[in-house]
Amino acid sequence: MTQSRDGLPGRVFRRSLDPDLPVAVEAHGSTIVDAAGREYLDAAGGAVVVNVGHGRQSIADALAEQAARLSYAHGSAFTTEPLEAYAREVGRVLPVDGPAIYPVSGGSEAIETALKLARAYHLARGESDRWIVVSRWGSYHGNTLGALDLSGRRPLRRPYEGWLGRFRHVSAAYPYRAGDPDSHALGDAAELAAELERTFEAAEPRSIAAFVAEPIVGATLGAVSPPDGYWPLIAEVCRRHGVLLIADEVMTGFGRTGRWFGLDHWGVRPDMLVAAKGATSGYWPFGFVAASDEIHGAVMGSGGFTHGFTYSHAPAGAAVAREVLRILEAENLVEASATKGTRLREMLEGRLGGHPNVGEIRGRGLLVGVELVSDRSTRAAFPRTARLTEAIVRGARSRGVLLYSGTGTADGVNGDTILLGPPFVITDDELTRIVAVVGEAVEEAVATVEPELAAEHPGHVRAVT
Repeated sequence: MTQSRDGLPGRVFRRSLDPDLPVAVEAHGSTIVDAAGREYLDAAGGAVVVNVGHGRQSIADALAEQAARLSYAHGSAFTTEPLEAYAREVGRVLPVDGPAIYPVSGGSEAIETALKLARAYHLARGESDRWIVVSRWGSYHGNTLGALDLSGRRPLRRPYEGWLGRFRHVSAAYPYRAGDPDSHALGDAAELAAELERTFEAAEPRSIAAFVAEPIVGATLGAVSPPDGYWPLIAEVCRRHGVLLIADEVMTGFGRTGRWFGLDHWGVRPDMLVAAKGATSGYWPFGFVAASDEIHGAVMGSGGFTHGFTYSHAPAGAAVAREVLRILEAENLVEASATKGTRLREMLEGRLGGHPNVGEIRGRGLLVGVELVSDRSTRAAFPRTARLTEAIVRGARSRGVLLYSGTGTADGVNGDTILLGPPFVITDDELTRIVAVVGEAVEEAVATVEPELAAEHPGHVRAVT
């Protein structure tokens, strides 16, 4: 057994400071069960990952069969049947022209791959000055250094700022916070497109390689859709400047927003699309970049792509992804996400729409966000010290419902959101339970933090419920 320096047995470096995390032992449908036998309704799909539901035997069988036959073959030496078949099958639903996929182990790797592929494409075309990548404030693209630098989620960037700075950011497409001091947000499509164009023009001529954005912002802002007309205008600006448009669909892909991919809501076809999470519904670490035929042809025609990971092009991951894709299609789960998402938002509006500390309820499909505010009329956020989001998540968990939280939405420090992203197999009774628990948790948390804020800040005015 591994020993630490103080003589203790080897242990897990956990993602939580909670010393008493429950031990998950099994899951089925929309439910996770811990070692004590307690059940939790997974209203967040983990990290908005699980779309076809937990405990699918056919997925476990596909994985076991492939692993028994061939678990690993290095992508530089072999291709495999499940990988080639998956590329053909997923190509039918990808909003990319003539897509070629580069499979990896998750979203951060996929973003890193897309960044390098954008550079490789421009080099192949003789445009070696194109290296700058632009993204938006209020975005999240991963936690490797390149992906984190691309991200505009300031609480995550803050500890590592000294290592960041190569990429550039424009305003968040965030109508609810448009114009708020320190929000870095705009709410008008034409204004956002004009800002992006100015950013391109202010750089050295032909130095911008790509623009990367989430079609609908997930974890960082809490299911924020851009203003009407935004995506067609952005696509046109990119085309006019020869800049690649890269859609980060890690969270919004594979039916999460009620369409196969988020950009399908606007009929926009990016040059590259990045996917993960729902591609395998959490059953295997898997993601990919889908590049257009033009990009694939240019890069491969100029000597290939200088890039790779040990576990890229994994046959077992492709086998899992194929089965998840089959289930999504066979059970009409993308359509189910749209229908159930509408139902969830309607119920949340009925329960919390008039609450003085709920600023906005938003989202598409089964990606639904609730933004909390201390003052609804001014959209003022609760101070971070109140830790309101944490209190809501804790309260829901004590009632057996798992939520996904976000912080720093208002100004990079303050601002609280709750994100819901349950599996598409969620039942109507389970949706009803989620809404009831979220309502109770919000009310309990506000009732707890308001007196504390009043004591700390005598000028603070409590909301009237």
